[in-house]
Amino acid sequence: MTQLSLACYLQQRLQQHQPRRVCQPELAEAGVLVAITNETEPQLLLTRRALHLSTHQGEVAFPGGKRDDTDTSIVMTALREAEEEVALPLQQVQVIGELDQVVSRFGYLVTPVLGVIPPQLPLQANPDELDAVFTVPLSHFRAPPSQYFERGNIRIPSYDYQGFHIWGLTAMMIAEMMNNLWDCDISFRV
Repeated sequence: MTQLSLACYLQQRLQQHQPRRVCQPELAEAGVLVAITNETEPQLLLTRRALHLSTHQGEVAFPGGKRDDTDTSIVMTALREAEEEVALPLQQVQVIGELDQVVSRFGYLVTPVLGVIPPQLPLQANPDELDAVFTVPLSHFRAPPSQYFERGNIRIPSYDYQGFHIWGLTAMMIAEMMNNLWDCDISFRV
């Protein structure tokens, strides 16, 4: 895929897909940035949360977090959090749009915001929140998942990449994105 065509491709596919909206106004909102590098072999930007945090220690996640009262939109939440967590300047993100909303097990309404970023940005993990920032080739998520997390009726894929274990809500959002925008057939149930 050429650099110019990635953003156009994503915009066209997102226009063809009606993202799921969850109507639960009592939930606190959170926004995450699903950033894909603009290059021939696109990469997906991910982080690993620091071990000293009170929740989600060591989990792989997208940059993002809880919406602040000062955020004008959930898109701004995702961009602000990405800047705080990995030093990604918001002007470097070409926002494509919002993906399917999900509800976290902690009661947050999470909106993934899809964006395209330049490759090779000098990103840096904020040590107060993260212990790693890394990218994974998007093609890695076209292959069958490493395994599945199953409990009751829930079945969510998980992926392993260079010592990172990608599972839970992050893996589910990746699987939905790959199914909806790249015509993959990744099985999951929530």
